[in-house]
Amino acid sequence: MAEFVLVAGAWLGAWAWGEVVPELRAAGHGAHPLTLSGLAERRGVPAGQQTHVRDVVGEVERRDLREVVLVGHSYAGIPVGQAAERIGDRLARVVFVDSDVPVDGESFASGWSEEGRAALRASFAEHGGFWAPPTAAGYSGQGLTDGQVARIVDGATPHPGATLTEPAVLAGPLDALPATYVKCLLDGPEPSDVVAGLLTSERWRLVEMDTGHWPMFSRPRELARILLDAAAG
Repeated sequence: MAEFVLVAGAWLGAWAWGEVVPELRAAGHGAHPLTLSGLAERRGVPAGQQTHVRDVVGEVERRDLREVVLVGHSYAGIPVGQAAERIGDRLARVVFVDSDVPVDGESFASGWSEEGRAALRASFAEHGGFWAPPTAAGYSGQGLTDGQVARIVDGATPHPGATLTEPAVLAGPLDALPATYVKCLLDGPEPSDVVAGLLTSERWRLVEMDTGHWPMFSRPRELARILLDAAAG
């Protein structure tokens, strides 16, 4: 039996996995959706990027989980990737769902254009140090129904800014981890250059989904099948 720890990306919480978790549990596995500090029902909890790494590691250790499949979506790939190397032999696999991946010494925003970083700083200034979630228009072209977009927009909360600007800390090469990368094609046909390099490792696998950046909403059953296949090795 695998134990899935599922972490959604910026602005989201454990609630985002509501249609995926029952599929995993029905297949006989444990499923533990996690809300990171400062988001959703944990709003108000101070958080930097390393806080989020500790959130993930702490969930694994608190529940004394083994055969862990860590799942990180979007931004959450950065703390999940760091947590994966910190939980040692508890880890069975890490799955990055259309996500960023940690690069030692670099932050979530390190690779952004100056224009993008300026927009991020402006959001921090306007929203008290937080990254404001997109409006409904920001989810267009991602394979989502109007109802799914409304659900995301209604549930989204501002994202703690420090988590986006603090650098990742890796003890070893990320390509040494057993990993699956899920590329959502409506969000771009090719993985980033960093991910493409990692995918040359014999320990990494690529899976493509013909949907957008939020597959836990647009294709939850298909995503669950991919996660189950990843856990099976």
